[in-house]
Amino acid sequence: MTERLFAIEAGVGHKPIVFLHGFGGTHSAWNPMIAHFSRSHHVLAYDLPGHGGSLNFPDAGPVKLAVSAVLDDLKDRGHAQYHLVGHSMGGAIAALIGLGKPDQVVSLTLLAPGGFGVEINTRLLHRYAAARSESEVRRSLEGMVGFSNEVSETMIAGFVDMRAVPGQSEKLVGIAQKLFVGGKQGAIGRDKLAELRMPVKVVWGTQDRVLPTRQAHRLPGHIAGHVFEDTGHMLPDEIPSAVTDLIAENIR
Repeated sequence: MTERLFAIEAGVGHKPIVFLHGFGGTHSAWNPMIAHFSRSHHVLAYDLPGHGGSLNFPDAGPVKLAVSAVLDDLKDRGHAQYHLVGHSMGGAIAALIGLGKPDQVVSLTLLAPGGFGVEINTRLLHRYAAARSESEVRRSLEGMVGFSNEVSETMIAGFVDMRAVPGQSEKLVGIAQKLFVGGKQGAIGRDKLAELRMPVKVVWGTQDRVLPTRQAHRLPGHIAGHVFEDTGHMLPDEIPSAVTDLIAENIR
């Protein structure tokens, strides 16, 4: 149908803040941050290939394809430099863009990013990809948040509505099969992460049951690590105020 990524764009200014959601999500994961930053910055929040408004983007699945798709779209929109904020799979995409285009990326804020180690809870993610009903979505999301944290009804409804679109659930299942081969994920070596020269923040929760918190350990010294107690994998939803503050600190 279209080879252009869907994105929500708001605010004005140079060097936009670009938001990249995690696997199985959409731009709506960033709604509180979009509302906050669009008052003073240009904001761009994508639906990544195979997700939401970009459901029919060709050949969705490989992370490298998503990297190329985002870069092509930013070029088409005339953005030569930008701040990147990525969660989970979106964090891996942001980190790879930072490595490939260091002169274009002004800062990186990575929330429980994929690719910082091979370990990943593939059983949970495959269930999450296949979840369609309210109860299935709720059960999957409850496995992703901190032990005592609630999953909002708004978040559940958003995921259910997304999966109600014809072809969306099947697409997520197919992407999961491509991303998580042999129960592992592809990893970016610490030597490669050491090449990042823009300001980088990595944020994790101690109760992350998707990607273990130890993947935030032993990062190159110039990367700032922020680890939150009683917090799981869904950082934009669980600690939105803290995430907003850290983004603001990093883009200054």
